[in-house]
Amino acid sequence: MAAIVDAAAGKAKVGGANKGTEGPRFGRVKSNLKMGILGLPNVGKSSFFNLITKQAVAAENYPFCTIEPNESRCQVPDARFDWLCDLFSPPSKIPAYLMITDIAGLIRGASEGAGLGNAFLSHIASVDGLFHIVRAFENPEVVHVDESVDPIRDMETIIHELCAKDIKYLEKQKGFYELEIKKDPKKKLPPVFHKVFDACFELLNANKPLRAGEWNLEEVAKINECIPQALTLKPMVYLVNLDSRSYIRKANKWLVPISNWVAEHGGGQIIPMSVDWEQELWKLKDDPAAMEEFLKGGGVPVPPGPQGALKSILPRCIKVGYNVLNLRYYFTAGDTEVRCWTIPAGACAPEAAGVIHSDFERGFIKAEVVSFDDFQALCEGKKSMGPIKAAGKYKQEGKAYEVKDGDIIHFMFNVTAEKKKAPGK
Repeated sequence: MAAIVDAAAGKAKVGGANKGTEGPRFGRVKSNLKMGILGLPNVGKSSFFNLITKQAVAAENYPFCTIEPNESRCQVPDARFDWLCDLFSPPSKIPAYLMITDIAGLIRGASEGAGLGNAFLSHIASVDGLFHIVRAFENPEVVHVDESVDPIRDMETIIHELCAKDIKYLEKQKGFYELEIKKDPKKKLPPVFHKVFDACFELLNANKPLRAGEWNLEEVAKINECIPQALTLKPMVYLVNLDSRSYIRKANKWLVPISNWVAEHGGGQIIPMSVDWEQELWKLKDDPAAMEEFLKGGGVPVPPGPQGALKSILPRCIKVGYNVLNLRYYFTAGDTEVRCWTIPAGACAPEAAGVIHSDFERGFIKAEVVSFDDFQALCEGKKSMGPIKAAGKYKQEGKAYEVKDGDIIHFMFNVTAEKKKAPGK
């Protein structure tokens, strides 16, 4: 059982950022994006939220314990950031964060208002990507809303409700644009409009998410224009919640069927994990000796080899969530502060500068850039850029430079006050 399974649909699809080398992407291209935690009631959503954000919110053993969504943020683990902090020892250390929303459990009929359906679906609409927690553990003490454990049935329930909600949304949007045309006979909807909506309805009626389609650049642009709030466009990461023993042994009967199902429904990354195991590990955080013993398997044989080593999967979940949102970050580093600045993938230097302050973007002159890898290899353990400059790795970049993840950047800018207008002008 690999730590992460990439269940690709087997076809090349368009779905990246709408600029840069990342390719076109559905949804917003911003730096303040959120991941939501989705699933049926009692699959481990709130417990996972508690663990990943190190908070304590209600996680009781009954449906609809979570009603209003809980929101928090968790630090994106990065050895590069830690290394820079150790080198500069600044008083201010600000890492990158992933924003997380714990959404209440979805049930069959939610798209028609069952349970707390429509409110929950609106909470899904407010996030940009989804952790879909799938229950694959048996525990008679934890109530299942459908009275038995069947991950495939559960995933079918979720995708059906999301597709049903999207069908209603698309019908409304299509009617709106068609009405606008009727008001002005001189206007005409382009062929791509009808092509996109026909293909979308075909996918949704087959219980397939819109992200599963094969879309070209023009079609992605039309989707982003006409149906930007479609739920099934959002990237999804499947977290398969196993019992502790299955996680330790790295084997579970549901993993292959789940992987096959995901591949047939738009693809996505699958991360086997165990909330129960992670909770036990968390309890030992202040006892290194007990934690070391626990990581050996706690009496359950661990498979041999590098894949057999046990460790928390939560840092990996955070990194994957950050990446599926197409977020990246660059560093600023000095004696007073080491900081990660979040940007959308493909952002050019002025836009990246604007994350620090709008004046940096407005008065952008140039960016002085070195990659983290070059800085680490050449700095000789010193805070100086001298060795990096001597090696020709300290570069001056202009407005067209696409900022890379892990760049260390110093921006040069100049903002002059706007001239006052003469009276009467």
